[in-house]
Amino acid sequence: MKHIAIIGGGVTGLTLASKQKKAGNKVKLFESENRVGGVVQSKRINGFLIDLGANTLNVRLKKTKKILEDHNAWNNCVEANKLANKRMIVRGGNIIELPHGLLSFITSPFLSIKGKIRLFFEPFIPRAKNSEQETVASFISRRLGKEALMYGANPFISGIYASKPESLNLKQAFPKLWDIEKNYRSIILGMLKLSKKKGNPNLKKPRLISYHNGMEELVENLSTSMKDEIFLSHSVQKISPSKNRWAVTCKNKSGEILKEDFDEVFSTIPSHKISSIEWNGIKEQQDIAKLSTASNYPLALVYLGFKRESVKHPLDGFGFLVPEVENLKILGTLFSSTLFPGRAPDGQVLLTTFVGGERNPELANLPESKILSLVKTELAHLLDIHGDPTFVEIKKWKNAIPLPDQGMAERKKTAENLSKMYPGLFFRGGHLEGVSLPNCLDPRSF
Repeated sequence: MKHIAIIGGGVTGLTLASKQKKAGNKVKLFESENRVGGVVQSKRINGFLIDLGANTLNVRLKKTKKILEDHNAWNNCVEANKLANKRMIVRGGNIIELPHGLLSFITSPFLSIKGKIRLFFEPFIPRAKNSEQETVASFISRRLGKEALMYGANPFISGIYASKPESLNLKQAFPKLWDIEKNYRSIILGMLKLSKKKGNPNLKKPRLISYHNGMEELVENLSTSMKDEIFLSHSVQKISPSKNRWAVTCKNKSGEILKEDFDEVFSTIPSHKISSIEWNGIKEQQDIAKLSTASNYPLALVYLGFKRESVKHPLDGFGFLVPEVENLKILGTLFSSTLFPGRAPDGQVLLTTFVGGERNPELANLPESKILSLVKTELAHLLDIHGDPTFVEIKKWKNAIPLPDQGMAERKKTAENLSKMYPGLFFRGGHLEGVSLPNCLDPRSF
């Protein structure tokens, strides 16, 4: 039986701790805050239920479902409204529906006729040379055309990473697409072949889920069996080698300094917090510093409640995203009260709007009054809103989402090398494995 320390109580840390405990090891999880879950947080305010981090969990893989089942987090989940399949973007200053079939593809104004024709050339496009460093922007433009980049990839990337496709490394951000081109050349033909392949890891039908009490209910399910292993308000100060083991020094909420030796230490804290720990006895301090270099941009989430009659738009979908070429200040808006029940009081609706990110980082740092003003102005036009909101809440994240940028592969290599040089020391987390909840639920070596 090993004695294992997990540093950080986000979804990755909780899942790792649970896995190690089930393997028969003695586990202690140290979390500096007074709660676990990291950015996965939910709040009920005046009858509105808001998620401050992830708003949904897209369950596509069989193994993701199995993990949720193992933590009693499957049978109690809530599946999204079927209207969530309807996705929208802004084009020409108006919200339009994205195509969801051949007929709607032909008739949709999502792309021009020229842009649609360009898509049909994809099966004939050759593989990329030096694809290890290709950006998402280069890949989409090369294979699908510039218009698909502007009105497809650009808003899609802003919705996932609050970033730009020019900044993301394809292999790190979307490894499946990178693999398909490498193995099958064509994305379209490759996906067709994979769909017929035996041993498909995907569920027959993906499910978009949340919970009755918001996404934080997932955190509660992950942590239920580990009440004795979780130490809240314990800030790790120092990690150092100690006679073939690892000494972890932390400070509790009373200011008391505690020290304990472990066989293995897993750091799952965000990239920007790694440098807050004193890593004694590690000669390669430049490598520790490199792990702290993941790109992060500030992001503001603006939650607005309105009386239903004040919003003329039917809100009959997942929400909408804004392509950068549209020159708006917001990145997009979720129709939160459409997605799941219980998000707003009867007769009212809840909208969640995103501001800032890599596209406009300065906007996320504005005073809340100015952020509120710009969001209200743009939503009033796009959704035909009349009247003031009945509910306002704003959440700012200084370092929102670690990006799978061009430096991610090097950070992975650095983490792997440190583990080889210093047995028993491991690094995990969204800055190395990707920020999607399925990735956080299945932390693994890279």
